[in-house]
Amino acid sequence: MNKIKYAVAVLSLLAMSQSQAAVPVAKIQAMLAKPSVMCGRFDQTKNLAGMKKPLAAEGRFCVVAGKGVLWRTLKPFPSTLRLTRDEIVNYQGDRVAMRLDAKTEPTVRVINNVLFSLLAGDLGQLDTLFDGDGNVDANSWNVSLKPRQAALEKAIGTIKLEGGSYVKSIVMNESSGDRTTIVFSAIQTGESAMSKEEAALF
Repeated sequence: MNKIKYAVAVLSLLAMSQSQAAVPVAKIQAMLAKPSVMCGRFDQTKNLAGMKKPLAAEGRFCVVAGKGVLWRTLKPFPSTLRLTRDEIVNYQGDRVAMRLDAKTEPTVRVINNVLFSLLAGDLGQLDTLFDGDGNVDANSWNVSLKPRQAALEKAIGTIKLEGGSYVKSIVMNESSGDRTTIVFSAIQTGESAMSKEEAALF
């Protein structure tokens, strides 16, 4: 998965404030915890069209309200992706391997608009980008998202999320036939959830 699609996956994780006309927004928002800092583990598999064996990765993520997202792949190859309001930065060790600036990269601007709309609960902004459907029961919920814009749908495909107090899983079905599944676990909240190394990147 390229770095932009990593970013989109992270944005999907942040769907604490899902907003689509057919989605029971108020019920989902009432169920979801909204900590200022949230970290945990992710396990990701990507099924490529035409290949039998999926690609697997695992790592940690942190979401810091008002600041951004840290997405640290630990296996099979260490890599860190940091998203803030102004940029997306990919680190390989201590070296910056890629930097995309929202001022010059339209895709980054779209991604960051979605990111901070989710964090701020800006339901109107999200409704301009996605059509959606969803269901809620006593302890869980699920949401399906489809980009309204053809270019965005071509880039990221459709997204399905499931969760309870937190988002538990994301499935991204791309137009190419590739499918990415991300499962989240070991959720911790509060400042102590981040390591000193992670906190330093914010």
